[in-house]
Amino acid sequence: MLRIVTLNLNGIRSACRKGFLDWIDAQQADVVCVQEVKAHDTDLDDTMRALGEAAGHFHFAQQKGYSGVGLYARRKPKAVRIGFGCDEFDCEGRYVEADFGTYTVISLYVPSGSSSPERQAAKFRFLDRFERHLRVLKASGREIVLCGDVNIAHQEIDLRNWRSNQKNSGFLPEERAWLTRIFDEHGWVDVFRRVDPNPERYTWWSNRGQAWAKNVGWRLDYQIATPGIASKAKRAVIYTAQRFSDHAPLTIDYAVR
Repeated sequence: MLRIVTLNLNGIRSACRKGFLDWIDAQQADVVCVQEVKAHDTDLDDTMRALGEAAGHFHFAQQKGYSGVGLYARRKPKAVRIGFGCDEFDCEGRYVEADFGTYTVISLYVPSGSSSPERQAAKFRFLDRFERHLRVLKASGREIVLCGDVNIAHQEIDLRNWRSNQKNSGFLPEERAWLTRIFDEHGWVDVFRRVDPNPERYTWWSNRGQAWAKNVGWRLDYQIATPGIASKAKRAVIYTAQRFSDHAPLTIDYAVR
């Protein structure tokens, strides 16, 4: 069984102080994808550079304390790719790809557009450029699991207050249509929804009000896969018993060796 965990840490040092390391050690995951590391290599200690036997591979942002993604793996990858070949966004630390031969895993952090119209425009540029990259990945014929914070809730079921958020970043019609194209036209699979079709399955809660206590959340974190490996998903869990971040970990088990 192949166990993959993804989590937006909202700061690796903060998440570790909140018990992330003890929790992830108990999961016995084969691959752990993290986003919003918010650190550079010199900020990490040995417990953050590797999770036990799982060595870490990172794409740090040039800007200090911003963005950054990581991928920890028990098996040594045959190849690791940092960045996806886009100068505008590769400097922000948003992509790590690890090839394990029979499958490939990617840790991805899509920009948020909520802070300003300029950042929303940047998010649309990212989505356009990344869609082209997804076509190339799909055409490679490899089995791929893309993990990360996509910063988009796809359907009404994927956030509590969908009616009042239709003009807000993360649930804009153009963003949702982008995900629909990825699934319906390009043939990728939303693995969590393949396993769990139930409502009120969220991975992010605002720090405002009592969003967490009232479960007023959004499903922003995904494992998106090629059909072959997606069909082997057997179990999907969003862990909410502890909080390491404003996001929750998503764990999916695949019947793959």
